[in-house]
Amino acid sequence: MRKALACLVVGALALTACMGQPQRRGPPTKVIDAVLRGVPGVAQPSRIVAIEVALGQLASELTPTAALLNYAAATAQVQETSGLTPVQQWIGQAPPPATAIKWNTRAVAIACDGALAASTGRFTDAQGIVGNYAMIWQRQSDGSYRWLHHVAAPDVPQPPPPARPEPGNITVTAMDAVQGMIATCPRRGEDLPPPPALSVMDDLPGGATLSDDGTLRWRWQQRGDGARFIAAEYFYEGRWLNAFEQPIGATTAAP
Repeated sequence: MRKALACLVVGALALTACMGQPQRRGPPTKVIDAVLRGVPGVAQPSRIVAIEVALGQLASELTPTAALLNYAAATAQVQETSGLTPVQQWIGQAPPPATAIKWNTRAVAIACDGALAASTGRFTDAQGIVGNYAMIWQRQSDGSYRWLHHVAAPDVPQPPPPARPEPGNITVTAMDAVQGMIATCPRRGEDLPPPPALSVMDDLPGGATLSDDGTLRWRWQQRGDGARFIAAEYFYEGRWLNAFEQPIGATTAAP
């Protein structure tokens, strides 16, 4: 049985069952109790979460730039303030960061056949700078995933630092809840309805890509002043649902 919606929890490099999450629109929430725990079907959001955890580990051992290159597809592109840049060109231009980055996945949407996935979340560097990121992942012929599209930017302004606990107080750190969304596979002979029509916003540069199986669409856009945007929709039980809409590099810190 395929998981229509899973709630994953990332903590200490592991996923645990989560309960009591706020109500969300869309399919009912289900639970994946552990990372890569034999969930039936090829479309498993937990695989993407595990890869992004590994990406953060590699970034701490090397540099974020080297880690991103290690997981990049041959045709990967980075969405910069000026537009899309091939990853090899971006690597040549960007000075290697000296600080490690922690990636905290917040949402993963994956096509029915598992061949394409979109993820978004928060990052933190060694200086405590935080921001939003998003990535598009493609399954390779050997079953591994590599990213096709990457965009990230710090919050401006940065949120205030967390308050220091008073002496003697016990501090409990909340784990990050990760929403996993798996597209519904069409029945044999069934024609999928097309995804919702895209609205044109002032003819801004951007694009949209539909997965080969027709169950996941991701789109990106440049919005001026260095602000960027990425979103994903997926097909679920006869209708298209919004997976996430994520502004990147906006002038207001994310909640």
